[in-house]
Amino acid sequence: MARSSTRPTSRDVARAAGVSQAAVSLVLGDKWRGRVSETTAQRVRQAATDLGYRPNLAARNLRLGRTRTVLLVVPALTTEFFAGVYTGAARVAAAHGFGVVLYPSPEGVGPARDPFASAQAALDGVIASSMAADALTAISGDQLPLVMLDSDPAGSLGAATVNLDITDGVRQVTDHLLGLGHRHLLHLAADVPSWTFRIRARELADRLATTPGTRLTTARAPITIDAARAATEAALTAPGARPTAVVCDDDKLAAGAYKAARRLGLRIPDDLSVTGLDDLALATALDPELTTVRLDAELFGERGMQALLAVLDGREPAHGDIPVQLIPRASTAPPRPS
Repeated sequence: MARSSTRPTSRDVARAAGVSQAAVSLVLGDKWRGRVSETTAQRVRQAATDLGYRPNLAARNLRLGRTRTVLLVVPALTTEFFAGVYTGAARVAAAHGFGVVLYPSPEGVGPARDPFASAQAALDGVIASSMAADALTAISGDQLPLVMLDSDPAGSLGAATVNLDITDGVRQVTDHLLGLGHRHLLHLAADVPSWTFRIRARELADRLATTPGTRLTTARAPITIDAARAATEAALTAPGARPTAVVCDDDKLAAGAYKAARRLGLRIPDDLSVTGLDDLALATALDPELTTVRLDAELFGERGMQALLAVLDGREPAHGDIPVQLIPRASTAPPRPS
């Protein structure tokens, strides 16, 4: 007998699995644990797959009063890092029947134009980077279920905070350079008013403060290659002893430091070691390849979405920062003897 061309319903799934429609709703809504057995849940999922059943999300959302839409608020998409965050968040969202809408802040920080007539009516929750937190005000995002990324857990606006272990990343970079023998470091700091960059500066300063005979110079620049080049060039030509290593808050800043070194006739790493933070594709496009800290952007996005789902379900989100890893490459070496 030919299969009917009519779209299968939850009643069809229930009949095929030998269970009630309520059980089908629980299993396909991922709310079955503690209510039906694992065997029953598997039987329902298999029946849904065999029948080609797809839930009518629009009808279900009208009943529940939820749109199953999440807003991801990030700085302007000027690097692939936040594209990776989106990819990870969207992957977890899709597995739970949610969609993710991107809301980039046009200049990287500060408010962007509200894409919704009423954000609270159109959204179930928000995931926001601390680098674009000001944009939350424009969309009343801080009045919705909110998860903050890269944000101070002690002062976060959100119901949950998900962080990369940036402090450990800076510690790994600093220990690497100190181990090579560097004692005068230039911190090329991102000129962005964000918690994640404040803790980078604090950890670097604290680490050096515990090592006798070290010196730290700081130059600030917006996260653009030209701004980084100008700031590095000015710092390296200032009166006094020249730093032997540049610690950059971002791989793009490191690219600017490379340009400054080249303009000044300095060779990397013979005359100047340079480190970054992110491990973007740019890190291996530079010559020599850049020593940097690898941040798992997709895992960051996944954990952010998982935390928001937990908040929406009234569960406690997972705790613990996401580990990061120093990737030593050819841009760092011992300093030349003075």
